Amino acid sequence: MKLAGEVTIYEVGLRDGLQLESKILNVAEKKRIADLLLKAGVSELEFGSFVHPKLVPQMANTADLYAELKRSYRAKLVALVPNQKGIQLADESGVQSINYVLSASDTHNQQNVRQTTDDSLHQFQKLSQYASEHGMKLNVTVATSFGCPFEGQVPPSRIMSIIDTLTESNMKRITLADTTGMANPKQVYDLTKAVKDEWRTMEFGCHFHNTRGMGLANILAAMEAGITIYDSSIGGLGGCPFAPGATGNVCTEDVVHMLEEMGVHTAIDLDQLLTASEEMKNKLGHELPGQVMKAGKSSRLYPIPAQ
Repeated sequence: MKLAGEVTIYEVGLRDGLQLESKILNVAEKKRIADLLLKAGVSELEFGSFVHPKLVPQMANTADLYAELKRSYRAKLVALVPNQKGIQLADESGVQSINYVLSASDTHNQQNVRQTTDDSLHQFQKLSQYASEHGMKLNVTVATSFGCPFEGQVPPSRIMSIIDTLTESNMKRITLADTTGMANPKQVYDLTKAVKDEWRTMEFGCHFHNTRGMGLANILAAMEAGITIYDSSIGGLGGCPFAPGATGNVCTEDVVHMLEEMGVHTAIDLDQLLTASEEMKNKLGHELPGQVMKAGKSSRLYPIPAQ
């Protein structure tokens, strides 16, 4: 198996992880979890999104959260923005790194941001110019890259065409997202290998959901193709509120545990990460999908039961 010596974990629990939760965490609660995640060694944290509070009320306090976090962690913080208004609000708050999302599927894009994919690509050109003029780092996530819950399979040629358009502008990274967990390892390898071969100097990441239990397998397939950046969510929380059947992201603790056991360095302290996951569970008041926080690390040994 061909694996990189180290990978970057891009933590999305405070954004993607919380957007389906019925309980809305306040700024202090979110900051506590962010502090624990960053103490564990998370190097990139998507802390929230600048979206309309009526659509995603869980993100209404994003600006206030950033005001609390930026004093200590500014360089590690990323906000999601869906449109021009979002990037302007992020800029007004002083956010330096942003992630713009569009869908490869027109139907999902209409559900998510109320416009076609072509409209989002046109809007991206304006956002890219704005980011350059205001000194902001720009990432792009292409949702439904591995399938759409409304349209079914998305042709790889469409993904390649979208990336071709995106790379005409200034950006830091493109992330291919399996928004509702439709991907399989062979499909992941084939697409990510084609993308890496075509754009050798572009930084690519992957965002997988564990909807059908294939999240970790898909990470390994992408690693075989040379991808070294992965989104994940503390406790396995999350999902798109505008896609049927969307369940949690791959769990950060499970990803870190798997990779470290395989000798792949993540720079994240698993014990500290489990502390953060436990804190998230307590704040939300329910069990989380992650497996390692339930079973413990594989190195955990138990006493032999008394006869």
